[in-house]
Amino acid sequence: MDSDNTARSVDLRPVTKIVASYVGNHTLAPDQLSALIISVQQAISQLGKPIQPEPVRTPAVPVRRSVQRDQVVCLECGFKGKTLRRHLTMRHGLQVSEYLRRWDLSSDHPLTAPAYSEQRSAMAKQLGLGRKRSRARARTRRTKT
Repeated sequence: MDSDNTARSVDLRPVTKIVASYVGNHTLAPDQLSALIISVQQAISQLGKPIQPEPVRTPAVPVRRSVQRDQVVCLECGFKGKTLRRHLTMRHGLQVSEYLRRWDLSSDHPLTAPAYSEQRSAMAKQLGLGRKRSRARARTRRTKT
């Protein structure tokens, strides 16, 4: 379906009303206006048509093999790293919750390699993070300031 046929088959009055209402209530850069008009027009032309089902996804590696001791593997593309959070956002534009839902993973599915988590935990404990200050040290610090 080309854009000329789409423009003729969609009544432009509702498109105009929706765009005018949106622009009246939101700040919009001039270069974004054409994209807004096109997206509203396409959305209206799709009304009443059946929704296309999502294609069945095939993971890059089996889910059981996606978490290894020293690395985790992205099911989208096969990327291997110590952590996937930044990769998912930058490469695929996905939030963690979207990624877990897309691949039907549990909410506690690790996105950080277990060895890396242990290494970070040991370093934090060594630095004393997460410990409460002792009362004697807290008193000496208060009196000095």
